[in-house]
Amino acid sequence: MHIDTLLHQVQECAVNDSTMTFPDNWTQGRTAFGGISAALLYTAIKTKVADNRPLRSLTTNFVGPLIVDMPFSFEIEVLREGKNASQLTGRIIQNNEVAVIQQASFGIERFSEVEVGNSISHELKSPELLPQVPVIPSVTPNFIANMDLAIDDGAMPYSGTQQSHLNGWMRFKHPPEKITDAHLICLIDAWPPAVLQMMKQPSPASTMMWNLEFIHPHKPVEPTDWFAYKAITRQAANGYAHLEADIWNDEGDLIAISRQSVAVFS
Repeated sequence: MHIDTLLHQVQECAVNDSTMTFPDNWTQGRTAFGGISAALLYTAIKTKVADNRPLRSLTTNFVGPLIVDMPFSFEIEVLREGKNASQLTGRIIQNNEVAVIQQASFGIERFSEVEVGNSISHELKSPELLPQVPVIPSVTPNFIANMDLAIDDGAMPYSGTQQSHLNGWMRFKHPPEKITDAHLICLIDAWPPAVLQMMKQPSPASTMMWNLEFIHPHKPVEPTDWFAYKAITRQAANGYAHLEADIWNDEGDLIAISRQSVAVFS
């Protein structure tokens, strides 16, 4: 199922207070791919926010598995609607249990004398010159078939490498009608935690907390555009890893900053 179809279903469910399911092509093992569950919940939250208030920060906690082909619903709460900013929380409820919880902050643009431009660039090779992550049945997660991922520096999970950073490009294999923040949320999470490439064999790992900060405004992007991604592992020990990533559009404008806490079992 195309991502636009899923996002449209979310909008209907949020308005009508009904349930929905997601298909097998967006799974990662026995549960939903984290990026799609985060994008679905954000879309439900966005139905309660004015269009002139862009997303500034989104924190997602993956509490439990979101199971394929099982009905789930959304619970959205507006915590505060101020003159300039909105604060909301949302939950995905499945089988009477919380599967995903989010807190989202939205804010309009306003005048400020403080202005600091981004000085970090990525210097990645063109995606057309790089190898892409292959789709391997029963090996790669099902959701990978929806993405183009081109690796510039780094390795696949469980490669036993010594490096803990991962750089590359990403885009949707089947372009959406337009790129929204919901699409970017889904796309950014397509990369595996950079620390997994250091492991020598498959072992359970799970994102506990994921924070995204969005940089607005930026130039409009096209559905077929590539986005650059550079992730580093800030620290990893005692079964937990802490990662950060920067995301740029195809013109080199920083558009998002990602921070992630991952539980690693080995």
